[in-house]
Amino acid sequence: MKIFFTILFYVLFQVGYAQSADQYFEKIRNNEAELTAFFAQMPKGGDLHHHYSGSIYAEPLIAHAITEDFFLNTQTMAVSQEKQTGSDWVLFSTLQKNGELDIYKQKIIQKWSVKDYNNVDYPSDKLFFESFMKFETATKNNFGAGLLELKNRAIKENVSYIETQLSTIPCSINTSELTKYNLHLRKMMVAKNEKAIMQSLDSLYTIFIQKNAKKYATDFNVNFVAKLHKDLKIDDNQFTMRYQNFVLRFMEPVDLFKNLVVAFMSADSSPLMAGVNIVSPEDGETSMKDYGLHMLMFKYCHSRFPKVKYAMHAGELTLGMVRPEELTWHINAAVYTAGANRIGHGADMAYEEKSYDLMRYMAKNSIPIEINLTSNEFILKVKENRHPILLYKEFGVPIVISTDDAGILRTNMTEQYVLLAKRYKTITYTDIKQFVYNSINFSFIQDPTVKKQVVQDLQNRFETFENNFKN
Repeated sequence: MKIFFTILFYVLFQVGYAQSADQYFEKIRNNEAELTAFFAQMPKGGDLHHHYSGSIYAEPLIAHAITEDFFLNTQTMAVSQEKQTGSDWVLFSTLQKNGELDIYKQKIIQKWSVKDYNNVDYPSDKLFFESFMKFETATKNNFGAGLLELKNRAIKENVSYIETQLSTIPCSINTSELTKYNLHLRKMMVAKNEKAIMQSLDSLYTIFIQKNAKKYATDFNVNFVAKLHKDLKIDDNQFTMRYQNFVLRFMEPVDLFKNLVVAFMSADSSPLMAGVNIVSPEDGETSMKDYGLHMLMFKYCHSRFPKVKYAMHAGELTLGMVRPEELTWHINAAVYTAGANRIGHGADMAYEEKSYDLMRYMAKNSIPIEINLTSNEFILKVKENRHPILLYKEFGVPIVISTDDAGILRTNMTEQYVLLAKRYKTITYTDIKQFVYNSINFSFIQDPTVKKQVVQDLQNRFETFENNFKN
């Protein structure tokens, strides 16, 4: 009998090896330092909700501005290549000569990121969104250094794929003679006349084709993205990157639609261009006024380019930010009207009309939610049990974990998983591992061979990682 129990114990111990990473995770989930060490080494797959400019840390941007000797506005901490009107614009070389550079470096970081933010002096959402314009000059013509920074950081923290929203596509098509369409489209939206809207979009599309819109997409793909990607040797056996095009919500309808058409053309004609998105504060005046119209524009472009995938910022709102009734329909419209393939943020899901049916639909149709914990906490003050992540999980909506804007938020992918483990005790290691696989399986990588290779690499990484707990 003693021999029997000895053998039984040995068998159970061996079987337990398969669960040892899970067991260790549960043992340490209340210790942040131990969680950080665990997740730093755990394979994290892909970062699918990722803005290039917001993901670069302030320090290298400041170093670039100093090297190029840009002008700094000593009041707002914005930089410019050319001197602007006013006495507040000073060359970095002048600040260095006067012994003031180190003082201003700290001030710049505090305006370009959340560093030292005290939750009192300034609205967090304004600080976040205003920072982009302040450092924009420092990101232009500096894409090579930025992409390599992102790649190297990803490799060090075991992120194998990034799908970044890199840049708007320059397009100089003149739309001044088309402004009448702005009023017409908005009137038809108020009248809920979708047929008239689609007819107008069809007319605009024909005009943009005649004005050779395709050349802007081709030039962007070939002379900017493909060249950068190849010259920098971005893809290798450790890392893969793809790019999303995006349009800006605050633009007038005709100009936004023009850019959206070019963005879809770009994504339709290059394997490096993973898809399309729409950005800018969702609670902005134009964003709110034209939100439904934007959804119809995506629907129209999908009819023209059915192979192109698109994610959509939707429901990046919370109670108090907008009127309560405005919280009830944005994710609904992104899913049902626009036909989004993934939803970014989705923080207002609990307020959405018929949210249970919506989440069941997302689960049935494999429409993932991109969860951005640090971002939602800083911008929206939505965290812990106010965050709907467990609501999504309850209804089987596929979940992916992302950073959003790691540079501005002074975070990384590892911290997102630490927050996940600390705050949501019902989420297991098995769940987390599924979230990681979701980040590759639901990526917009076009080439099936590339996606298969990235999945296989992820499997190999997990095997190596979990072997750490067998000793």
